[in-house]
Amino acid sequence: MKLSKSEILRRLVIVFASIAILIILTKVFYTSEKLPIINPEDIGEELAISNTTKHFKNHRIGDFTLVNQNGDIITQKDYKNKIYVVDFIFTKCLSICPIMTNNMGILQKEFLKDEDFKLLSIFVTPVADSVPVLKEYAVLNNVNPDKWNITTGDKKEIYNLAREEFFAVLDEGDGGLQDFIHTSNFILIDKKGRIRGIYDGTNLSEINRLKEDIKILKREFSII
Repeated sequence: MKLSKSEILRRLVIVFASIAILIILTKVFYTSEKLPIINPEDIGEELAISNTTKHFKNHRIGDFTLVNQNGDIITQKDYKNKIYVVDFIFTKCLSICPIMTNNMGILQKEFLKDEDFKLLSIFVTPVADSVPVLKEYAVLNNVNPDKWNITTGDKKEIYNLAREEFFAVLDEGDGGLQDFIHTSNFILIDKKGRIRGIYDGTNLSEINRLKEDIKILKREFSII
């Protein structure tokens, strides 16, 4: 039976409408699970006491200036509109840091072709971890410079970032000569510069959870 043009058009409208509804329902289903937005008040009393200068709501990562393994200046602009994971390590660490770097490598491999995702390692002993040292560390650990920045910088700024911006540690300090931080935390940041998760970077089950949470964030931002 030959269909009229109006009948063909009607059926096409039904098909396209059904596809549109299916797409909407799929997005609703995949974005029904959302990660929390972590603010200072969510971390604990210790941080709330030390962080008296910042608001407890609507926290976003502030500007920073670091230098990477290639001697390039790295700022917040390099991570604008990106989902990224941050850790704080140092090259002389022989306990948790090699495990953390290996697990960052797992994330690099998992999301290597994902242009929306990046990694940031901040080294907490800048006197020892010069750019040539970072370069050697990056080569040794197969770091892709387009995906993963291995960075250092001013110690006071680094320690402020760890405590007051990324909430990687809860202890207080001034970033002086005797100050030292050592944490296994991986911090997940969304495209708006908000903290969406904190994970044990030495635990493979936590890394697997982090990978799934990254995918949740990607779905969340796919419809924004």
